[in-house]
Amino acid sequence: MSEEIELTDLELAALVSSRICHDIISPVGAIANGIEVMDEETDETMQVHAMDLIRKSATQASAKLQFARLAFGAAGSSGATIDLNEAERVARGVAESDKHTLEWDGPPAAMAKDKVKLILNMITLGLTALPRGGNLKVSISGDIETPAFEIRCDGESSRVPEILTKILDGTLDHALDAHSIQPFYTKRIATSAGMSISARKDGESVIISAA
Repeated sequence: MSEEIELTDLELAALVSSRICHDIISPVGAIANGIEVMDEETDETMQVHAMDLIRKSATQASAKLQFARLAFGAAGSSGATIDLNEAERVARGVAESDKHTLEWDGPPAAMAKDKVKLILNMITLGLTALPRGGNLKVSISGDIETPAFEIRCDGESSRVPEILTKILDGTLDHALDAHSIQPFYTKRIATSAGMSISARKDGESVIISAA
């Protein structure tokens, strides 16, 4: 059902925007809370904690925005390429945290922007597949024009998200929302890039691949 859903460009833009806002609200809200503490508290220890919160949250917000610029934005004119080193940098900014680590195995080259956007969106799906944290290994093989991508997700309680399975199988039984738009958009990007995406369990790991 996923690819057959009638979704206008405006509806897709609205849902993707909602998804981005959902990701950004938390660190921006934390910055606002930290500033409020700085304004109201006179205790030096509390002010130090508040400033640490502001710094950490500002870094998170910046990383998420840089990632969204490449994963969802135009990132250049039609037909443009994106440096894979830049893609790796922004991916690390959002993927590496207290819960997740990232390995990147890819060539230092520029690649068609739709394919790079696909990699980044697949990484987002990989993070969802590891709700309790773990390691994501990104592998880019083949040549630059016709590559193959694999995201191997290793961690406790790794799983293929049900919403992703339904999107890929075409069995989504409800309207798209800010939660389901991520896998839907990823599948749309794969189609635009002339690739097909799949997800499966491999022992204790989850494999998300595209070719």
